[in-house]
Amino acid sequence: MEQHRTHYGIDAPRVPIVYVLVGCGALFISIIELIHDQKSGYWILIYALFMLIGAGLHLHTSLRGKFFIWGNVFAKLRLPENARILDLGCGHGAVLIKAAKFLGGSGEAVGVDLWRKVDQSGNDIHATEKNALIENVSNKIQLITADMTELPLQDESFDFIFSSLAIHNIKSKEGRDHALREATRVLKPGGTLIIVDISKTKEYMRTLQSLSFKKLSRQNTGWIGWWTGPWLSTYLIKATKAKINS
Repeated sequence: MEQHRTHYGIDAPRVPIVYVLVGCGALFISIIELIHDQKSGYWILIYALFMLIGAGLHLHTSLRGKFFIWGNVFAKLRLPENARILDLGCGHGAVLIKAAKFLGGSGEAVGVDLWRKVDQSGNDIHATEKNALIENVSNKIQLITADMTELPLQDESFDFIFSSLAIHNIKSKEGRDHALREATRVLKPGGTLIIVDISKTKEYMRTLQSLSFKKLSRQNTGWIGWWTGPWLSTYLIKATKAKINS
């Protein structure tokens, strides 16, 4: 009997490819230099190892690290069975499906994405549907093709909003601010917003503060969230939308 497995793709797939190609090229050159007793070969060798280790760290965080980070998030987060959850930039559904497993019959998890393969390898709505089917949560999930800066969703309709490694893909600050404002619009008062991302997180904090979020926190997730190295770390942001008249 064929065994089906979920596939969640690789984030920013071009990055490890470039690092491996450059690293292998530098490794080849360093060997040639060292054969000819050129001291520069040692420096080129160090550079080659730097690039190859960077590729390994990127792949580790994409395939294992981010799952560990979100596993810790859900371990500490109490999701009611009847919650409505929104995942901005859901991709293959790693976070969306994890959240859906906590939901009961009246709960719902909605995933929004533009399904760009440059952001995640093999990114496709049908791949996400297949993962949901394999994990037996298809009946709890709704997938929508939409831009997170213009959500086709009702105001104050979600209890929790998650976003994993997605908002930074919006190139302009105006666009990122708009995405956070849209998230604020569809989040219920007292609802929780959790963002895991690799850059612009201080910017997100300032925007969320201007939108009157409370209990704001931002923390570095450590080496488990390194993308090529510590200079590109993953940060976890948690925020609670202020209740009316609170």
